[in-house]
Amino acid sequence: MEAMLNLFVSTRGSRMMMKEFLLNTGSTIEEGRLAKGGSKLTRDYTQECAVCEMNPDDFQSLGSPQKVKITTKDAGYSVAVYAHPEESVQPGQVFMPRAIWSNVVVSPETFSTGSPLYKGSTVQIEATKEDVLSAEELVQKLYIRS
Repeated sequence: MEAMLNLFVSTRGSRMMMKEFLLNTGSTIEEGRLAKGGSKLTRDYTQECAVCEMNPDDFQSLGSPQKVKITTKDAGYSVAVYAHPEESVQPGQVFMPRAIWSNVVVSPETFSTGSPLYKGSTVQIEATKEDVLSAEELVQKLYIRS
């Protein structure tokens, strides 16, 4: 079943491709090593965890971007991350390591279980030129009011 929906967004006279995907998140060995080792504020952690892995065909259909903007279905939250093609990811789905970047776009709905859905959230993805923020920068942007 094709889970992807093509949307076109007009921005300043040009058309950008935005597609709908199912987001799956999970731990990775390297993410765990960095997180448990107290390295969440390092460049290595950002490079490992501020990523979106997608099927190579989906990656190409977005123009093979270096970075993508992932937005919640209701357009309430978004985050820019690095994009990587990955053969193991099924078409219409994307994978992100479980970290602050994925937490921005994971649905907070718990269905009375106390834990959000880390698998199967609907998100919209488009190529972007936005900066990928470090964990510290992202916390400041989202949670610290100045």
